[in-house]
Amino acid sequence: MDGTLRKYLPERAVNPCFELIQRYGVHLKIVNHRVTRHGDYRKIPGGGHQITVNASLNKYRFLITLIHEIAHLVAFEEYGRAIKPHGVEWKRTFQTLMVPFIRPEIFPSQLLPILAHHFKNPKASSSTDARLSIALKAYDPQSESRKSYVFELPFGSTFRLYNGKLFQKGKKRIKRYECVELSTGRVYLFQPNAEVEFVK
Repeated sequence: MDGTLRKYLPERAVNPCFELIQRYGVHLKIVNHRVTRHGDYRKIPGGGHQITVNASLNKYRFLITLIHEIAHLVAFEEYGRAIKPHGVEWKRTFQTLMVPFIRPEIFPSQLLPILAHHFKNPKASSSTDARLSIALKAYDPQSESRKSYVFELPFGSTFRLYNGKLFQKGKKRIKRYECVELSTGRVYLFQPNAEVEFVK
């Protein structure tokens, strides 16, 4: 297992992650890319724990996602199943598990202050923290960096989502952008760091 982990994690994170996986009896599955999620956790029959993480993530996002999912397991075990999945108990657990990894031997120095800020109040997904998401994307393989962010596109431009739907970018409303789905005329709000394909 730790041999497999070396392919997906920063080198100095491999042993502590392997220890967490062993301590909590995690069955880790590394799966093909899923657009809608980076990873997930579920309890499996017999009382075991399964965590899946996308193989397509860069090493730093893979590490954050793995610890995010282990935090679900630990929070549920410690506080019970009635807690909110991304409530205060999970946030506290995620912070505690993640702090030992936020150091220059594991993350590039330019990511450290952004991670420190994010983990003051971690969000349900690193992708909803625009600053962190953009910073992490710099470490993606070049072939995966062809897409644009919504905030980069000119006002009124057309873009395509992964599902083929076309939208026109509109005005910014506080933090998100109003975008019109061209086939229906319905307005949707997009995070500034949503990754899309620029059309025209």
